[in-house]
Amino acid sequence: MPTTFAPGPVRVRVPATSANLGPGFDALGLALTLYDDVAAEVTSGGVVVTVTGQGAGELPADDRHLVVRAMRVAFDALGAQPPGLAVECVNRIPQARGLGSSSAAIVAGVLLARALVADGEKRLDDAGALRLAAEIEGHPDNVAPCLLGGFTLAWTEPFGARAVSLPVAEGVRPTVFVPEERGLTATARATLPATVPHGDASFNAGRAALLVHALTTDPALLLPATADRLHQEYRAPAMPGTAALVDALRAAGVAAVVSGAGPTVLALAEPPESFQAGTGWQVLRLQSDVGGAQVARGRLGHAERDPVAAGRKS
Repeated sequence: MPTTFAPGPVRVRVPATSANLGPGFDALGLALTLYDDVAAEVTSGGVVVTVTGQGAGELPADDRHLVVRAMRVAFDALGAQPPGLAVECVNRIPQARGLGSSSAAIVAGVLLARALVADGEKRLDDAGALRLAAEIEGHPDNVAPCLLGGFTLAWTEPFGARAVSLPVAEGVRPTVFVPEERGLTATARATLPATVPHGDASFNAGRAALLVHALTTDPALLLPATADRLHQEYRAPAMPGTAALVDALRAAGVAAVVSGAGPTVLALAEPPESFQAGTGWQVLRLQSDVGGAQVARGRLGHAERDPVAAGRKS
């Protein structure tokens, strides 16, 4: 069947995400109210990418950009490549900090490509978009909440990734502490052992199950529900500042975890007013995003082009 490209441009808003949430390693994720806005349209030739905000002047402005790379994979799945692309990115999600910036770019690329094909949703449904985004990313724990919003449980079957989204209890108050230094998921994963004690695996299974209840029904249980023995202690020597802040918050009674692979720290409740994180941390008081990625027709508007307009900063 021949491919017809839809008249552009189209735009998408994608939320930041936090994966693992303590014990839910590679499975649990949470969408947050901090957003990247990306617009794209098919052109007669070439690839042009403009970036405002996070990553401006650093990220590639051609086919190497992750949004474009994801679009290329999605266009292949949809049946054809366009002659050219113009992409505009307004980034607010910090890069390489454990807040899902790469997943946001991948999800944006997949959804933009689908929207730029006239019958794209028939060729690639939402389940297919999740599978494709997870294949590009390598795991589904960040792409799932970015696509679906809310609190997500993701897993992989022989045919690909699947996920469900659950509503978050009103008492959950996400606060992220973003350091100046960056981290890389591959580097963080390299610190993990090939095997863990059976007792630690059993501990995490129980706490991950409890976390589902705590996040959706009873936030009073978040502190014990976010305890972890599978990954955070192994990563601590590579991120001493992150580990120290997690410990300090938990000692103050706040359910705090490493966000994704770090080095950002996620607290699922507001810290006491007297709590001091110390220097070098940007504190963002957010909420759980409920809608996930949102696609619309047209160019980015004035507010969307503002690199600090989405998400709340203290």
